[in-house]
Parts: sequence; C-alpha cells; structure tokens
Amino acid sequence: MADWTDKLPQAARTYLEGRRLDEVECIISDLPGIARGKAMPASKFATTKQSYLPNSIFYQTITGGYADEAEKEDKGFTEPDMILKPDFSTASAAPWTGDWTLQIIHDLTNRDGELIEVSPRNVLKRVVALYKKKGWTPIIAPEMEFYLVARNVDPTKPIEPPMGRTGRRAAGRQAYSMSAVDEYGPVIDDIYDFAEAQGLEIDGITQEGGAGQIEINMQHGDPVKLADEVFYFKRLIREAALRHDCYATFMAKPIEGEPGSAMHIHHSILDEEGQNIFSGPQGGETDAFFHFIAGLQNHLPSTIAMIAPYVNSYRRYVKDHAAPINLDWARDNRTAGIRIPICGAKDRRVENRLAGMDCNPYLGIAASLACGYLGLIEGKRPESSLKGEATDGEEVIPRDLHTALERFEAAEELQHILGPKFCRVYHMVKEAEIREFLQVISPWEREHLLLNV
Repeated sequence: MADWTDKLPQAARTYLEGRRLDEVECIISDLPGIARGKAMPASKFATTKQSYLPNSIFYQTITGGYADEAEKEDKGFTEPDMILKPDFSTASAAPWTGDWTLQIIHDLTNRDGELIEVSPRNVLKRVVALYKKKGWTPIIAPEMEFYLVARNVDPTKPIEPPMGRTGRRAAGRQAYSMSAVDEYGPVIDDIYDFAEAQGLEIDGITQEGGAGQIEINMQHGDPVKLADEVFYFKRLIREAALRHDCYATFMAKPIEGEPGSAMHIHHSILDEEGQNIFSGPQGGETDAFFHFIAGLQNHLPSTIAMIAPYVNSYRRYVKDHAAPINLDWARDNRTAGIRIPICGAKDRRVENRLAGMDCNPYLGIAASLACGYLGLIEGKRPESSLKGEATDGEEVIPRDLHTALERFEAAEELQHILGPKFCRVYHMVKEAEIREFLQVISPWEREHLLLNV
C-alpha cells in the first residue's frame, strides 16, 4: 500500500499538509456502534498487506460479556479472524489526538473474500444494494440528538445537566434558545473545529427541549456515507465534551423527566434519471410515496429492537415527551411516528421519528430503509393520515426490548432483507443483554420493595 495516501479524500490531505502522519487507526463498527479495531504506526500501515480482527467482536454485549449461543452459530467459539479491507474514501482526521492520526473505516470479509454478514456496515450495504437492483437510489438525512451532561463517575447517582458559563446548570424547556447554546459554546466550537478537520458537514445546530440537549442536522446523501459520518460524529462529540470537563451521551433517556434523544431519519428515493419517485411529473404525490409510508407502518414494529436496542431505549417512548408512541403518519406534525415535512415536490421526503440516538447508525438506517423497501415491493396503501395529536392514539409499538425481540425474530421477510445470520446473531446478543440487565437490582427496587413487600 505504498501509494495509499493518493487515495485519501481532500479533507484528510488538507489535514496532513506539511505534516508527517504518525498513526493510522483501522476501525470498524461493532453491533452497538462502538469503534473497534487497531492502531498502528503509519509506516507499518503502509507495508502491512493484511490486518485481522476476531469475529468475537460481534458476539460481545454492551457490558463486555459474550453471548453463550455463539458456539452454536459458528460450531464452537474459536474466534476465527476476519480480514480488514480499508475504505480509503472514509479516511478522516482524529484531531483530538496528541499526534497526527487518521481514522479509516474498514470493511470485513472472510478468507474467501465474502463480506461478513454480521458487520453493521455490510448490513446497510446489503439493503442499499436491493434498492440499486430496482433502479432506485435511496437518499437519507439523519438528525442527531444528544445531551451534554456533568461528569458522572458514580453510576448509582442520577445524571445532571452540565455547568454552563454562567455558573448555573443548563435548564430544560429552552428549545431553540440561542442563549442556551451559548452556555456551552466552547464545546460547540470544538465540535465545529473537529468536524471541519474531518471533512464532515454540519447543516445546523440547535438547542433541544432537554437540559443540555443539542441537535445536529446533517446534509442529505448516500446512506452508507451518512452512517459513516454519524459513526464518526459520535466519537468526535464525546471527545469535544471531554475537553471541557463534561460528557456527551447518546443514551435514549439519560435524565429522568427530560425528553429522550432521537435519530430522526429523512428518506427520499431517486430513479435512474435522478428524479424523486415520491413526486409525479406535475409535482403530485405518487403511489410509491404512499407505498413507502405503508412499509414503515407495517414493518417498523418488527425492527424496533434495532432502532431501540437497549432496555433504556423504551423509556423514551413516553406520551407528551417529544417522542412517538405509535405509527401514525401526518403532515407537518411532530407528534406522529411518521412525519411528512413541508417541502417542494423535488424534495418530498418521509421522516421516521422512532429511531433512538442510541442505535447503531448503520443498523438504524438499514432497518428504516428495509421497511420502506418492503412497502415499495408490496404496493400497499397506508392508513389515512392523522389529524390532530398522535399522542391521543393507542400505543402500538413494543414497550420493552423482550417484546421487540419477539417481533424481530418472527419477521421472516425482514430477516431475508437484512441477512439471516445477522438477525440470528443480533437476537442472541440482545437476549444476553436482557439476562445481564435482570441480574442488576435497581435503586427503585431497593427504595420501594426492600421494606414494603
């Protein structure tokens, strides 16, 4: 790979201009979306013909344990190597490091050159390829919500908002307040600087309704590229926060009584001529537009385990807390799970508001696109659009991870689209996490049950 630097995107070249590259981080996304991999000196990376990681990465739970059923899946827990294949188009600065470092996202294959089906990036590529076979190009735009919180080194203590420049803790219920954003302006400044160094484009930053809650909007584009960027953003935002003595958290519901954090996903589909298939020649809404909505309505309940992947995720789906509790679709209505924003015919799109920010971006986007794809193939019509508040309706999505996994396991059509092996492994890892969670006694149980039952 002696000439590999010629393949770098412009932002990475600009970052290294006049400098000597010290280190390269070879990274992948595991099932939760954590960056896994290995770092090596740049000189070593240039001469290394092949790098490897064990497949056990994908059998690991969020706590660091392993799913026992892994032995059955691979005929013994032997941890065979996966081969790392660098995608140089993803090369990006790591500007928070003490030396000059590049991150490069890698794809994973087995020794026969076949893509590792369990890899989240490959799952998303698999779904996008199905669209391409039909002559469609999916376009997405994610919105990222997260909290800046005070340092919390004791897990038994509640999360608190960060201390602002005024010496007071950030206050909730200040949505879109510029003063609220200014409270932690130095963190925002570093987020902008890191993003610029990495070549990541921010469409806008706003204060959300929670205390210390921020939303970053991104430009629309290719699903895999945008998932890569969300993957990178999560890391850079955490690093920016740490520079200013606070944490950034992407938990779906980190603070009791405050709104949860979502990753809203906007979708549109282009045909082979680059025209939005959701709009007709005269600018009207097409059958494909309604079929896509129906796909989300009919199949999203089976993917909730992917877009709400932890026990904490279901604390976000609470009435009157800025999160959907059903699958109604509505125009310009943020209470609905499926929202149609105000836009022109060229930009007509469908917004999925159910995904939490705690989901793996590759898997969250793959799940949403898979549901829309099934809708396009099935050709069904959605229920009538909602008038009024969706929170007045009946809750129709799974209310806990165990129920969501049962729906996920029974969804044969979705499993075929996402990949049967991925679905088996994902299910076994999530079941293991539920068992781990049930072994922990919570403060609520000690407070209310210890002396009362």
